[in-house]
Amino acid sequence: MDLTGSSQDYLSNYPQDLIPFRFLATNFISGPTAKGVCLLQVSIYRLKNMFSRLHSLTRSSSTEKSNNSSNNNNDDNNKTAQNSITCVYLANISELCRKVTATWTKSLVNYSLSINVENPIDDQNPYTTKIDLKSWQFWGKKGMKSFDIENGRVDVFWDFRQAKFSNHPEPCSDYYIALVSHEEVVLLLGDLKNDALKRTRKRPSLIEATLLCKKEHAFGKRLFVTKAILDDDGKKEHDIVIETSLCGPSDPEMWISIDGIVAIRIMNLNWRFRGNETVTVDDSPVQIFWDVHDWLYGDGTPSSSHGLFIFKPGELTYDQGFSNSTDSTEGNLSCSGFCHILYGWRTE
Repeated sequence: MDLTGSSQDYLSNYPQDLIPFRFLATNFISGPTAKGVCLLQVSIYRLKNMFSRLHSLTRSSSTEKSNNSSNNNNDDNNKTAQNSITCVYLANISELCRKVTATWTKSLVNYSLSINVENPIDDQNPYTTKIDLKSWQFWGKKGMKSFDIENGRVDVFWDFRQAKFSNHPEPCSDYYIALVSHEEVVLLLGDLKNDALKRTRKRPSLIEATLLCKKEHAFGKRLFVTKAILDDDGKKEHDIVIETSLCGPSDPEMWISIDGIVAIRIMNLNWRFRGNETVTVDDSPVQIFWDVHDWLYGDGTPSSSHGLFIFKPGELTYDQGFSNSTDSTEGNLSCSGFCHILYGWRTE
């Protein structure tokens, strides 16, 4: 290190925020020692600046990550705004009656089917598999996946090569999904059942799977359209249209039509935002429950402004009465036979 020259030369340009050190070096230390103290303190000063800049960059990086995380959360919130249909079945898998949940999801960038099989050991962690149904991946429209369960294995076969789709996430026709367990087809979805049995080379299970519940998330401004089974046989689906008029000079109203015929007209929706009625469809009674409180009195955010509609075949019994709690009503109905549940999310 070069320590030649006067110590005052080093002290003349000494950083002002280190004046106490400058005073010490000028008045109490002289010669090469003073120069060394000056150079040491200048090095400390430079280190201080370096860490200050590093801290600034770290804060900037953290802020950027926070913003990116916020943007990602916004993207995730946008991704959650997608149509989906969830069907819950009861099937005999590995010698146990288990709930099988099939969820069809459709958005602008995603189209998939997720299948969950109930895990009796841990009901919070079901056995899961996912099928990607993106239209540009033709080779993925026919395939097979397997996953292990506690007493064996489940094989999932599917074929969507000729499937017909509409605006709903669930295909209309010309497809099949088959779940095989212990050399039996325990669950078969779609209309190409013969093709499925031929491909799997397995016999149908003696215990036929039953549909317990169907839940659908639909998005719209004024109209919500769905298809629902409204008879005990479970063979025929009916077209349901829910139309609303919540803005304007008149009182808010709502119409529920089945197969093109207005079944219920709810006037004065400000006071009748929650209720139920029994209508007749093909000479059979159908219960219709609605709760649109959040449409009228919610905070307006997409995550909270949804309406609930429940369609259930059969007569209304005493223990199925509509309670003030939406969750309680939904739970009572879904546990007492098949019902179709529609969540209507309003978009601006």
